[in-house]
Amino acid sequence: GTGDCASTFWNRSGGPIMIDWLKGYLETYKAALDHLPLEQISGAIETLRVALKEDRMIFVFGNGGSAGTAQHFVTDLGKGASDKLGRRFRCMSLNDNIGWITAIGNDYDYADIFVRQLENHAKPGDVLFTMSVSGSSPNLVKAFEWGTRNGMRTIALVGGKGGALAGIAEQVLVVNSAHYGVVEDAHLNICHLIAYAFMEHPELGK
Repeated sequence: GTGDCASTFWNRSGGPIMIDWLKGYLETYKAALDHLPLEQISGAIETLRVALKEDRMIFVFGNGGSAGTAQHFVTDLGKGASDKLGRRFRCMSLNDNIGWITAIGNDYDYADIFVRQLENHAKPGDVLFTMSVSGSSPNLVKAFEWGTRNGMRTIALVGGKGGALAGIAEQVLVVNSAHYGVVEDAHLNICHLIAYAFMEHPELGK
């Protein structure tokens, strides 16, 4: 029973299968990190620096695990970076209002859950910031198309395929992998790099 299953799982010619798999995942992740687009990340930092200086709104959003990353990033900007700078980022996650999201999804279409919030809040010069492994989620694409038409700055973190967002966003930050876990891990790393740039370089807030 259990012993046979464990033996099959853990041993391959005497070697631990799970340890090999863990090492393989981390090697793939390290390779993705080694090729992060540092110039593009620096460009995104500059865009957010200008948004801070000009008191623009920064709207962050995503689907699934990327929704969690969006909330995490807004926390780092809105609290951590703002505290260190002594100047407040105006930022919000469009994933947070579940009542509004479900009303839009129910009464209109799931593809509208972000763009219809932007119609209420966004102004020209504000920033859209999203992350997507595929780069082609309809609700993200629709929001970025609307933002482009309405004079917003747009930043997209995507996976190796690029997707539709790569052809729409003003700034595209590509993680060169097709593995969902690895790309999502790297997207959080990018968000930390951006947020901690402000936390550890307070001159960016001047």
